[in-house]
Amino acid sequence: MAKQTKITIETDSLLVLRGRSSLRAWCPQCAIESEMIPIEGVGVISNLEPRAVETWLESEEIHRSQTAEGATLICLNSLLKRVQKAKTA
Repeated sequence: MAKQTKITIETDSLLVLRGRSSLRAWCPQCAIESEMIPIEGVGVISNLEPRAVETWLESEEIHRSQTAEGATLICLNSLLKRVQKAKTA
């Protein structure tokens, strides 16, 4: 009887669309210039319920900064890392 080998290939993809509300700004926690989104856009990007978004924002895994006008911006890099972590958990 011949020996058989089974190979499984898993792939993962990510599509990031830039909208009018995104901008590049300095993220102090990442220490790099990053794509930033308004806090109101987090639920749209992550498909999370508002309660889950609040829980994520309360953790220090999601990086936030304030604009001169007082608006809160979220670092897209940190949000994507958190989404990936949730998918693997």
